Amino acid sequence: MGSLETGRRKLMGSIILLMILVFAVLLILNVPIAVSITIATFVAIVAEGIDPTIMMAGKIANGVNSFSLLAIPFFVLSGYLMGKGGMARRLIDLAGTLVGFMPGGLAYVNTLTCMMFGSISGSSAAAVSSIGGFMIPEMERKGYNREFNVAVTTTAATTGLIIPPSNIMIVYSVTAGSVSIAAMFMAGIIPGILIGLFIMAVCAYFSFRRKYRREERSSFKEIFRAFRHAFLSLFLVIIVMGGILKGIFTATEAAAIAVVYAFFLSVVLYREIKLKDLPEILLSTGITTSVVMLLICSCSAMSWILTMANIPQTVSSALLTISDNPVVILLTINVILLIVGTFMDMTPAVLIFTPIFLPVVRDLGMHEIHFGIMLIANLCIGICTPPVGTCLFIGCGVGKTTIAKVTKPMLPFFGAMLIALLIITYFPKTSLWLPLKTHQIKADDVKIEEFLKVKTIDPSLK
Repeated sequence: MGSLETGRRKLMGSIILLMILVFAVLLILNVPIAVSITIATFVAIVAEGIDPTIMMAGKIANGVNSFSLLAIPFFVLSGYLMGKGGMARRLIDLAGTLVGFMPGGLAYVNTLTCMMFGSISGSSAAAVSSIGGFMIPEMERKGYNREFNVAVTTTAATTGLIIPPSNIMIVYSVTAGSVSIAAMFMAGIIPGILIGLFIMAVCAYFSFRRKYRREERSSFKEIFRAFRHAFLSLFLVIIVMGGILKGIFTATEAAAIAVVYAFFLSVVLYREIKLKDLPEILLSTGITTSVVMLLICSCSAMSWILTMANIPQTVSSALLTISDNPVVILLTINVILLIVGTFMDMTPAVLIFTPIFLPVVRDLGMHEIHFGIMLIANLCIGICTPPVGTCLFIGCGVGKTTIAKVTKPMLPFFGAMLIALLIITYFPKTSLWLPLKTHQIKADDVKIEEFLKVKTIDPSLK
């Protein structure tokens, strides 16, 4: 019996190795990641001797069989409407009146606007293109270094994935199984602001060092006027978060309401979008949604193969060979995710590595919501690093520069984001305080005082 079990493990190990090899080769050949995952999983299922026509279809269908995932296309559509509907300019004006008077004021304006726009649209890519399209050339016109401008915009835009609403939080909640989307939304507010403040600290250092100019201080009347113009855009967050927290509607229903509200502002009130522009916006929404859903489908099948091969238990055992200290284990997990984030997009990374690492961190006393925020904050660094940094590529395109030139100015911002990540990792209250205060999670479910005090992992995981 033991020899049969050992043989079975060796066979599954060989199959997983084959799947990883096929996946790596396809990535090197520049095959889209969703297609690479699907083909690699198909090869693994065939090697296992299972009929792929039945198994693949079933796993793909189950992967998107979730009501919560309906929120994604709605939030994507609302993000496109906001990006093209004049909301970015109004937020830039508001941020300028609030922080523009400080030395290097436009750098703070850029960061704060990306945070506000990201929280409304839930898209870092939209923040880079919408905010960067105006702020990068405007900052350069006033004496700021172009590569510095791109670095600020690229890193600040990632806060939109942590400050709610956020599509990637929905993906994580569905993948983790029993995690409340509303609780995830509340948990992301403080960490998102924290990362934004650390980015501003880097901006302050270089602004003083390079003597970047400050803008004129705005009067109270100018601040009030800018706030009044931007209020309806900001009010979307209140509608979405307030409705979810009060139990008026679910996250999916909130996303649909966000579309209606964004449509009213951009088409009817602001009139920045014409009816003839809507087909193109809807087409872009459909393409983006299709990519995300295909990733979810393919990763669901791959996760099934990984689970069947006991990969989570194997990873846990491997981590224990490094150390049984929770601090070291979490640091190791972060390092692995940082490496993964440099070559894998955020959505497949969340779908693949959540089932692998979640059992480990649960046994450390880490709450699922805390881990989710840590995971997303970690992978946010990856989307602004080469070779697969989506925000970095968009930022360089908008700023008309190259990745090679931007890499050096990006390093201090990477350092700031890493410090924020360590705070988020080892101080759980940054993520859990608001969900506890808003009763999205129960105090009995959170044992913060026990976090990182567990010195051994459940033997069943070894």
